[in-house]
Amino acid sequence: MTRPADPPGNPVRVLIADDQALLRGSLRVLVDAEPGLVATAEAATGAEAVRLARQDPPDVVLMDVRMPGMDGIEATRQICGCPETADVKVLILTMFDLDEYVYAALRAGASGFLLKDTPPGELLAAVRVVAAGDALLAPAVTRRLITEFARRPAPSRPLRGVLDGVTGREREVLTLIACGLSNTEIAERLYLGIATVKTHVSHLLTKLGARDRAQLVIVAYESGLVTAGPAGPA
Repeated sequence: MTRPADPPGNPVRVLIADDQALLRGSLRVLVDAEPGLVATAEAATGAEAVRLARQDPPDVVLMDVRMPGMDGIEATRQICGCPETADVKVLILTMFDLDEYVYAALRAGASGFLLKDTPPGELLAAVRVVAAGDALLAPAVTRRLITEFARRPAPSRPLRGVLDGVTGREREVLTLIACGLSNTEIAERLYLGIATVKTHVSHLLTKLGARDRAQLVIVAYESGLVTAGPAGPA
């Protein structure tokens, strides 16, 4: 995982949301000990995470899934769907490696999904990646997301019209993003320069109103551009 450079004098501000006080405290110590990162607040419930995010918007929320009252999925939906906190990135952190959580979290607007047994160094790198505006969608998570789409019934209202303004080349790029390929891999597959691929991705984000690559994956499947199954991408 590439570590983005820290802007001088502009640390990444992190809100920690988890119902376990010991884990919240441990995460706060971990974040505060890392140069360029700072923990701004702690939330024990989803509702508290939403309130604190609106009160003092962080750059990234480390969000647990299972919390009393409002869970992390609904809290993510409210944070990502509110104009006041639309720029806040949410990184889901859970001990449950379940397909339904991956799909629901990304659908709610989360930019990444990690398990709680992720090594500390990888977790901190993930915070930086998400804060920089990139999605944290590892190949294993992409495969689970594809499997989830494969077992779900086709949407009752096709979303194909959403791709009307997308060019042929952009559709090729979107298809490869949905297969979990990185910008570098897409560049190699399509014989393009990395800068050109980044431009295509930027155009896709704008045209499709997507927050990040994770949202592009969902659009690719829900629009019917990519299908999951025995003959689909793996």
